[in-house]
Amino acid sequence: MNFLKNKTVLVTGHTGFKGSWLCAWLVSMGARVIGLSIDIPSIPSNFQVSKLQDLIEDYRIDICDFEKVSMVVEEAQPDFVFHLAAQALVLTSYLSPLKTIQTNALGTASILEAVRKLTKRVNIIMITSDKVYDNVEWTWGYRENDKLGGKDPYSASKGMAELAINTYVHSFFNKKDSNVRIAIGRAGNVIGGGDWAANRIVPDCMEAWSREAEVDIRNPFATRPWQHVLEPLSGYISLAKNLEKNFNISGEAYNFGPLANQNHSVSKLIDEMGKYWENIRWNNTSGHKENVHEAGLLKLNCDKALHDLNWMPTLHFEETVKMTVEWYKEYYLNQKSSMYDFTIKQIKDYQSIANSRNISWAKDD
Repeated sequence: MNFLKNKTVLVTGHTGFKGSWLCAWLVSMGARVIGLSIDIPSIPSNFQVSKLQDLIEDYRIDICDFEKVSMVVEEAQPDFVFHLAAQALVLTSYLSPLKTIQTNALGTASILEAVRKLTKRVNIIMITSDKVYDNVEWTWGYRENDKLGGKDPYSASKGMAELAINTYVHSFFNKKDSNVRIAIGRAGNVIGGGDWAANRIVPDCMEAWSREAEVDIRNPFATRPWQHVLEPLSGYISLAKNLEKNFNISGEAYNFGPLANQNHSVSKLIDEMGKYWENIRWNNTSGHKENVHEAGLLKLNCDKALHDLNWMPTLHFEETVKMTVEWYKEYYLNQKSSMYDFTIKQIKDYQSIANSRNISWAKDD
């Protein structure tokens, strides 16, 4: 994936979990990376412990502040934009529904309007969520043309973002000579080192177990399509590569998820993590009345990404969990002053596994 070498890449939400991993990967590819985010969402954070502020251009701006966003975009003149900035937590969306909608819907519109003013060629990957689908908890995977919906404020806000994207694509960027090309990436629950978001299963377990404490699990029987953070990121990068070459995929949405047989319950995830961390303890709190609605089953069909992009997931569930726990053990037990080198090592290991399995997206051309 050398197509990004010496390219200018703007990443919104660069201080977040996915955004910081993406920035590390882009830097390792030789890109000039510009980050735009309102703040660092957690303490600690992967952005800080990997010392990414020393490797990229770091702007702290609210994506809803159109004037400031527009100034950064105009000055940067990016070749590629990855829009990840969001209020990304379902539980937080119940506490702050208006802020969630403003950030995820109006913030997305702010980015779209800013790039509309560019006169140079730019490829934009807009990241939404698997939760944009109207989830009726059926057992087969949702496809990109399935109905969108949202029973919680977070899901609704991401659906609103997709409406804004669709509007801009068809109103302003629908001609083949358009200098702006846009595609959408949808992915679900990701795990991996460096996630310290509140009320998240993996970071809660890692932090508690590092203190030899018990962790509360609110819904151990819910199933999720667990995937390592590098899986959707490889999809986003593959999408950017294909978008640059092929206008026909502009305006299209793509699912990036694990293999269809890799949906597992929360309790299965905990049991698998326990293979790499001694003396784990957890408590089932699923009967507590304050729990709010969360989908119990959600799967994605990724055939479109395979057909159009030659993308497919790389890791098996056990490999995903092992890589994740190893990262946290390096941080908590070995007390590394910087996790950047270990993060890059895992990225290279991931690419090596993909190459060994002859997965197309990992090959340079």
